[in-house]
Amino acid sequence: MKKLGTVLIILLLLLGTVWYFKGNSFFSAASSKAPHEKLHVIASSYVVYALAREIGADAIELSMLVPPGTEPHHFEPTPGTIIAISEADLFFYVSGQAEPWVKDILGGLSDVTAVETAAIEPDEDPHVWMTPYGALSMAKQIAAALSTADPSQKSVYQQNLKQFEKQIDRLHMEFEKGLSACKYRDVVHVGHLAFKPLTDTYGLSLQALTGTSEQGEHSVYKITGLVRFIRQKKLAAVFTEELVPPELANTIAQETGVRILPLYTIEEVGKADFDSAVTYTEYMRRNLHNLQEGLQCQA
Repeated sequence: MKKLGTVLIILLLLLGTVWYFKGNSFFSAASSKAPHEKLHVIASSYVVYALAREIGADAIELSMLVPPGTEPHHFEPTPGTIIAISEADLFFYVSGQAEPWVKDILGGLSDVTAVETAAIEPDEDPHVWMTPYGALSMAKQIAAALSTADPSQKSVYQQNLKQFEKQIDRLHMEFEKGLSACKYRDVVHVGHLAFKPLTDTYGLSLQALTGTSEQGEHSVYKITGLVRFIRQKKLAAVFTEELVPPELANTIAQETGVRILPLYTIEEVGKADFDSAVTYTEYMRRNLHNLQEGLQCQA
């Protein structure tokens, strides 16, 4: 009986040891990401969302923070916003200049990696993505962050980046060729100065009704100045943004007899385009087509 009791004690000790290590192993595994589990990625606005979708594709679980149809420069975060970001693995945003509200919430985040994809100096134009290679630089930041967060999928991210770079090369050549021979080279835009990087890159001149934000003032003086400019240059079109109220562009068009054509900032989109998953290059080709129409460029 004494031997039996000793054997039972040894067995109990062995079972306890196995339970302890197995239990610790279980809880450790439960608290970490499974090897096959996708990264949970949140993008601030549509341009970052579209680029992250190009690079991450099916390897990530992607969502967008700013709802479709909402202007991202002056988005107001809610408690739900902070909760959503805190539950993600990665949070991609454009920059503190383009989305100043991000600075207010970063201090409260601890377990999520926030990545500024288009860091710039305070005096620089925040609309980096409005040139093809500006968007590519953002895509490279996204690819690097995804590769660091999920090394098992690094080859996927890098391959997707290479494919996107080829798209960007083609897009740049299309813009260079498509805007090389135009009757007009002045772009009059009723909206904010999102398109200055684009017009500067391809040798166009931009006249915008407001500043770098859609909240700029639309004074009678400014509108009168644009009307005079259009008449002086004998331009054929005025450009506006898809989600900007049409009254101002309509007023200028009625005064000058020009066409109204949309340009796309890609940072805010309508629900239909969001649901259709319109890509960055598709938006930029829309911009190229409308610039060619309005500036009367030779094909």
